[in-house]
Amino acid sequence: MADIATRVWNHRWKIDPIVRSLIDTDFYKLLMCQSVFRNKPDTAVTFSLINRTKSIPLAKMIDEGELREQLDHVRSLSLTRGESTWLRGNTFYGRRQMFRSDFMEWFENLRLPAYHLEKRNDQYELTFEGAWPEVMLWEIPALAILMELRGRAVLDTLGRFELQVLYARAMTKLWEKITALRDLDGLRIADFGTRRRHSFLWQDWCVQAMVEGLGPKFTGTSNCLIAMRQDLEAVGTNAHELPMVYSALAVGDDALRRAPYDVLADWHEEHSGNLRIILPDTYGTKGFLENAPDWLAGWTGIRIDSGDPATGAETAIDWWRSRGEDPMEKLVIFSDGLDVEKIEELHRQFAGRVRVSFGWGTLLTNDFRGLVEDDALAPFSLVCKAVSADGRPTVKLSDNPEKAMGPAAEVERYKRVFGVGEQVRMEVVV
Repeated sequence: MADIATRVWNHRWKIDPIVRSLIDTDFYKLLMCQSVFRNKPDTAVTFSLINRTKSIPLAKMIDEGELREQLDHVRSLSLTRGESTWLRGNTFYGRRQMFRSDFMEWFENLRLPAYHLEKRNDQYELTFEGAWPEVMLWEIPALAILMELRGRAVLDTLGRFELQVLYARAMTKLWEKITALRDLDGLRIADFGTRRRHSFLWQDWCVQAMVEGLGPKFTGTSNCLIAMRQDLEAVGTNAHELPMVYSALAVGDDALRRAPYDVLADWHEEHSGNLRIILPDTYGTKGFLENAPDWLAGWTGIRIDSGDPATGAETAIDWWRSRGEDPMEKLVIFSDGLDVEKIEELHRQFAGRVRVSFGWGTLLTNDFRGLVEDDALAPFSLVCKAVSADGRPTVKLSDNPEKAMGPAAEVERYKRVFGVGEQVRMEVVV
């Protein structure tokens, strides 16, 4: 196990680049990438960094040269032979050869495309443009780099013994969370914390702690590199990116209304079982379910990623019952803003009514709140989203309007098309 404090003290060693591999990414990015490679390979997209926490002046904290060095390093990466063998030959979700030969041949020859970086006041403007299958793979490494460089800027002010104490306190804090979760009968929980982690080394430590502390209650990690190295399940299904781009490509209101279901029809052709998980909140969960085709009710479950999670789960349960499905056979994955208290609350409320699972993100892999002066290592909300497709803007409404994005006129159009009325604003918990 790495001595993290010592490695941080010497963090300019080339042994510790922030992103170490093209598979140092979320599993669902690779699943989505294969789907896009098959269905929309020529779509031109733009992804852009969005710092929702304006009080964190990234351009003042992070040296531009160091940021470019880390981004350039990612552009030099390609799959190793071992990584390719793992992707080609491993069993994922009970299925051998999850990744097709044509996709793997393309991926094995891939280098990530160029980026555009400039300072805008106290923030960075970072964008990526090009073919969708290539550009989409920038999202996770871009976020990981910015998050870790911000952390390094704070850690640079600490002495060697301060770093030792800091990581000892952070380890104790996480271990106390893990011991609290041990008491939940039937708990199923996975690591979803790659995109806003404190660092790769810290995420790896957190995963190993979960393995030892929770045993079979810990079901895997979304991080492909850690899953490969630690011989764990790689977990994840799909994300908002797919309906956002499909919807941007739709011509006319009728096509727009169908677009989120077209996405899942394509997904249905490729995947079965626990990969058939609906993410319904891109344009409002309630309306999505009310207008969903009957075949979607037969899918395995739903992931709840915005709005009040209990409300979202109750809506899903009512929907399944209205479509003649037994909620006890369905899976609900909670993945938004989770920490121990919320996990305990949701588990008590829904265990025994549905199959409950949790994807624990930022507050697993980046909870340094209260551990340094001025809370300077507190996590913050940073995203990298598709903002256009073939020159048309993307839109996200969400069940929480604080997470909405897109030009105001298009947001209003989408709200009209999808029948989204008044929404309750909620604080975005990273």
